[in-house]
Amino acid sequence: MNLPTLETRRLWLKPLELADAPQVQAIFPQWEIVKHLNAKVPWPYPSDGALFFFRELALPAMEHGEEWLWTLRPKSAPENLIGVISLAKSEEENRGFWLDPKWQRQGLMSEASEAVTDYWFDVLGFPVLRVPKARANTASLRISQKQGMRIIWSGERDYVAGRLPSDIWEITAEEWRTRKRP
Repeated sequence: MNLPTLETRRLWLKPLELADAPQVQAIFPQWEIVKHLNAKVPWPYPSDGALFFFRELALPAMEHGEEWLWTLRPKSAPENLIGVISLAKSEEENRGFWLDPKWQRQGLMSEASEAVTDYWFDVLGFPVLRVPKARANTASLRISQKQGMRIIWSGERDYVAGRLPSDIWEITAEEWRTRKRP
């Protein structure tokens, strides 16, 4: 596993490592963060949830080249983990993220999403990126809209908050590159 650190204007995206588990455990178990995440996230979140997730799921998936996970850290305070963004080989769920509510509404996740989407297409070479979204998650929907994605499926999916109206958004590598050209 040789995942690089990515950089945006205001963020460092550092590869996830086991030592990050305590910071994630301190931030992640907030309803505002988890409510629109996949229902496989346990709720209430266990006291060892981050350590279990890192050790048993995330790090092995990274080692096998099935997932790529980065922690988000502001350049102004790189020791502070403020969120996580991931990519995954999957038919319908290629990118996911969460951000500490104290850091939301500043465009940081848009920056991080741009960086990892470039990585998905330009480094990993995948032809299409798909992301499911609960319709109630309007901030996340805006990121997909800004990135030029389109809805390819609508229905209901299970989230921590329950079964909700949902869409799967998609963009192809060609569409992404065309959008990025001046």
